[in-house]
Amino acid sequence: MKVMKLEFKTIAAALLIGGTAMMSTSCKKEGCTDPNANNYSEDAKKDDGSCTYTQVEGTVNKSGTLTADETWTADKIWVLNGKVYVPDGVTLTIQPGTIIKGAEGQESLASALIVQRGGILLAEGTASQPIIFTSILDNIKVGETAGTNLSRTDNEKWGGLAILGRAPISAQSGDTETNLEGIPAGDGQGLFGGTNPSDYSGKLKYISIRHGGISIGEGNELNGLTLGGVGSTTEISNIEIYATLDDGIECFGGTVDIDNALVYYQGDDGLDLDMNYSGTIENFIVIHGDGIGTDEGLEIDGPEGTTYTTGKFTLRNGLVKSDGATDGSPADFKDKAQGTIENVTFDYTSIGGKAIKIRTKYNDACEQQADALSRLVAGDLSFVNCAISETVSVYPSTAGACPTEVANDQTAAEGEINGAGSGATVSTSIFSWTLAAERGQL
Repeated sequence: MKVMKLEFKTIAAALLIGGTAMMSTSCKKEGCTDPNANNYSEDAKKDDGSCTYTQVEGTVNKSGTLTADETWTADKIWVLNGKVYVPDGVTLTIQPGTIIKGAEGQESLASALIVQRGGILLAEGTASQPIIFTSILDNIKVGETAGTNLSRTDNEKWGGLAILGRAPISAQSGDTETNLEGIPAGDGQGLFGGTNPSDYSGKLKYISIRHGGISIGEGNELNGLTLGGVGSTTEISNIEIYATLDDGIECFGGTVDIDNALVYYQGDDGLDLDMNYSGTIENFIVIHGDGIGTDEGLEIDGPEGTTYTTGKFTLRNGLVKSDGATDGSPADFKDKAQGTIENVTFDYTSIGGKAIKIRTKYNDACEQQADALSRLVAGDLSFVNCAISETVSVYPSTAGACPTEVANDQTAAEGEINGAGSGATVSTSIFSWTLAAERGQL
């Protein structure tokens, strides 16, 4: 009898443990999954909408997806806790002078405002009352245009602003739509691209985006302002990107035009054009310096796939400049870059001059393949009245490949670019409303 009793207890315990294991593997514990919330649960695997946040007087906390039209007013600070989405059919209006602050959080937990395809952002500031996106760490207050505790090298404090549309893109594998860097794939929240070149996403005017940029992984970042497949009827003008970790403004395809853009002290590229962006950026300044890991003033790629391959960008009336002593170079024209650079000055005299880079590509027989150099020679990539403080530098897509052909391509590129012209004189007065101007950095 004693032995039988022990066997019964053992069997009962095994059944209990087995049942518990089945429950733990078959059910996802619900709770608050946002680390920025007061009641964040490390054990929660599925968000149940229970997250609560400390309400600081004069602030409004926002998280998740907006469910109806909203207006964010200038009498409060609006705090982004994680990703805040403006979905299809919803309009977010932001009044002049409004301050939006992104909460802390790295990688996939970074805060950002994402306007999805079909969502509308009406953010029309003025020169005297710009709309300011910045970090929760910035001590700027309601009614102010600048804080005092963060500098031009303070970046990576939050994510950034992204606008997604249904205009054409040329993504890999012939795709006409793809997912935005920094947004988890699979749930559709980061999709952009489509077939409507005149797609409308709203109006952005007198916007200053500060101290952002997050690296989620290699080639996977949130920029200051990201535009994915944004259409030509969207209005974007008078934009400042100040102290961002990654790119200042990155355009993934699309047809939207941008007027009056300032990128000041970016960690990677000032203006980055990908997936055959086919709009015009006019009256722009990119300024960077030392200590922030700057890569290029401009980084330009053409079509990635077989769709929408004919569109061309225009960069007109611009200044690309380093005021440092070591970091950064003026431009890198890469994969099949095609478009026009007109009335642009590249000033890298502070670091002794740096060459504009043009990529070339060859097959195993050293026969030239389609790339930026072939576009330049064919006239699909052109420099019109541009001032360059140093010569051009041709480099192969595979290091060390085909040295004789590279030397020939170098000569061809010099014939196309050297002595291109006098460049442009871009008046800094159009950016007198910016933080960079207020701090005497222009």
